Amino acid sequence: MELSEVVRRRRMVRRFDPARPVPRAALERCLYAALRAPSAGFSQGWDFLVLEAPEQRGAFWDASREDDDAPDDWLRGVRAAPVLVLCLSDPDTYLDRYAMPDKGWEDRDPARWPVPYWDVDTGMAALLMLLTAVDEGLGALFFGVPPARQDAVRRAHGIPHNRRIVGVVALGHELRRVEGSSRVRRRRGAEEVVHWGRFGESGAEASAP
Repeated sequence: MELSEVVRRRRMVRRFDPARPVPRAALERCLYAALRAPSAGFSQGWDFLVLEAPEQRGAFWDASREDDDAPDDWLRGVRAAPVLVLCLSDPDTYLDRYAMPDKGWEDRDPARWPVPYWDVDTGMAALLMLLTAVDEGLGALFFGVPPARQDAVRRAHGIPHNRRIVGVVALGHELRRVEGSSRVRRRRGAEEVVHWGRFGESGAEASAP
């Protein structure tokens, strides 16, 4: 599939078919794509925890919600996904990398980072998984873990406390289409979000003599 078609067709899937597994080869291609993501200083400070077995996925869902939360349509649809990939970032890897001689930030001070690139890079890796899923004929969804449930998820899966849970990629085959926010919110056009030369100027304004 052409890249332009992959980008056009990418969407968040919220209903998965529990009867259709994800082929291992397709899953490995999604993970391989994640490993090809860019990272600051080629730090590669990420880990991907793959949950395939029903008991593994069940442990995640149990840990990621409050006991008294009744399953809603979103949870029932996404919980059917046969594969979950937890995307974890590792700030220490970046701080160590930039304290090396070719970078020279010996104090390892996180304040040197205007944004947490460990999370940014892990997010880009997740996006490559989402795009590869389209190319493999799969549906995919990226979603987050509520702040109050992060420690419970760590305990359930043995995730070290120095890893940040950036988000989760659910993979599977779409059962039926459910429209999300894009149904009621239009996609913003380039004339609104692309600025040329100075914030607030359109391409026409920037090119005018």
